[in-house]
Amino acid sequence: MKTVHSAAYDILRQHGLTTIFGNPGSNELPFLKGFPEDFRYVLGLHEGAVVGMADGYALASGQPTFVNLHAAAGTGNGMGALTNAWYSHSPLVITAGQQVRSMIGVEAMLANVDAAQLPKPLVKWSHEPASAQDVPRALSQAIHAASLPPRGPVYVSIPYDDWACEAPKGVEHLARRQVASAGLASPAQVQGLCERLSAARNPVLVLGPDVDGCGANGLAVQLAEKLRMTAWVAPSASRCPFPTRHACFRGVLPASIAGISRCLAEHDLILVVGAPVFRYHQYAPGDYLPADCQLLHLTCDPGEAARAPMGDALVADIALTLEALVAGVTPSERPMPVALPQPEPVADDGGLLHPETVFELIDRLAPANAIYVKESTSTVGAFWRRIAMREPGSYFFPAAGGLGFGLPAAVGVQLASPERRVIGIIGDGSANYGITALWTAAQYNIPVVFIILKNGTYGALRWFADVLNVSDAPGLDVPGLDFCAIAQGYGVQAVQAQTGAEFARAFSAALAGNRPVLIEVPTQTIAP
Repeated sequence: MKTVHSAAYDILRQHGLTTIFGNPGSNELPFLKGFPEDFRYVLGLHEGAVVGMADGYALASGQPTFVNLHAAAGTGNGMGALTNAWYSHSPLVITAGQQVRSMIGVEAMLANVDAAQLPKPLVKWSHEPASAQDVPRALSQAIHAASLPPRGPVYVSIPYDDWACEAPKGVEHLARRQVASAGLASPAQVQGLCERLSAARNPVLVLGPDVDGCGANGLAVQLAEKLRMTAWVAPSASRCPFPTRHACFRGVLPASIAGISRCLAEHDLILVVGAPVFRYHQYAPGDYLPADCQLLHLTCDPGEAARAPMGDALVADIALTLEALVAGVTPSERPMPVALPQPEPVADDGGLLHPETVFELIDRLAPANAIYVKESTSTVGAFWRRIAMREPGSYFFPAAGGLGFGLPAAVGVQLASPERRVIGIIGDGSANYGITALWTAAQYNIPVVFIILKNGTYGALRWFADVLNVSDAPGLDVPGLDFCAIAQGYGVQAVQAQTGAEFARAFSAALAGNRPVLIEVPTQTIAP
């Protein structure tokens, strides 16, 4: 007899979902029974870290990734991390164990009451199958739903007595199914975009995370060069879609209405690709667009297109449409933009290290294809100005701003990208949200270099407190943390670096090794 259990593993295997991130409870044990030898189980000590690791793995691999959580409590623990996965279009297939079917109605311990409602609205699809025989089909639907554009997390609650039930007839067809999307803009739509771009006096390119997500960075460069456009990264950047040392590159736009209009004031046409219009943050009202300026929006997400407050949007495959634009636009005779000058090194005053100094050393010593997982929110601006990122998939940041992404995501990204070295740059406030990921890094010998920038405070909140005129707010400082002791307790080698020379030695040694290392760096507090 073929069971629901064996049918489910056949479906997962066929679609390449053989790495499972989880933290099991009693409801999940029947699913894990007889765990196949060709699968890999990655254990996290908290569901927030589990979802964060899976998020990093999915973003770096570009493939749907399987997550196994524990009922309602485990789902709740993972919800903070799920916000980042939702906004980063991360294709997570999340399952949660449910009580046996006969015990759900009486709300027995560990019953996930109204399970499908729990993760909304942070999933594309949420479901609890009506019968055991529908579990394989629901799992297949979840994989395809997560993978179709716009990608995103999905959720399936599965009663644990379903796994031993007999699978329905015809279940073998599910494992063989393939679902593809075709999203190329029509010739007329492409021609219309090309004509408007070619006719613009001074167009500008604004690129978002979905450009990097589909590997279209090189096409963005070709379009910028052909039209002699400057290129910005859309605000609240969670990925790097354009090489940061290219002559056309201008940096990351501020996350405010007035700030964006100010930065783009000289342009008459803005082409936004692969980003919402726009992910604002601080409240700085103003004109959505500079005077006499038009906006064109190319996105894979109908929701992003529908909710934008201005501009003309086209929902289509980003890579295919960029390729068509590169082929169709008339080359510009404008001069090529001049590269921005690199910032001067910050003078060493003999006190705590400046974050800028740390970034300059990282940029000098790290491999050219290094991947940076960043969650030090108060140093974002300094990082983008001083770190060269040239290749696709080189930068990951929490897409929703939810802390706890950095440490776990760095572990997941490294698992998905063993040929590249992952460097996690984490603030001391942020690190505590996902600190248990250090245990996973140690147990599975995942060679991430974790750099903790330790300033003893929530630096971004300090800046916001001044902006909002609430500098006397309590709870903004986090003194007394010893990350070297914490890391060593989890089994990760750790060292503190108080000078630039000490950091350079520790960082070089970590890169030369093949195991996880944490470097704690006491630093000054700077503004984002």
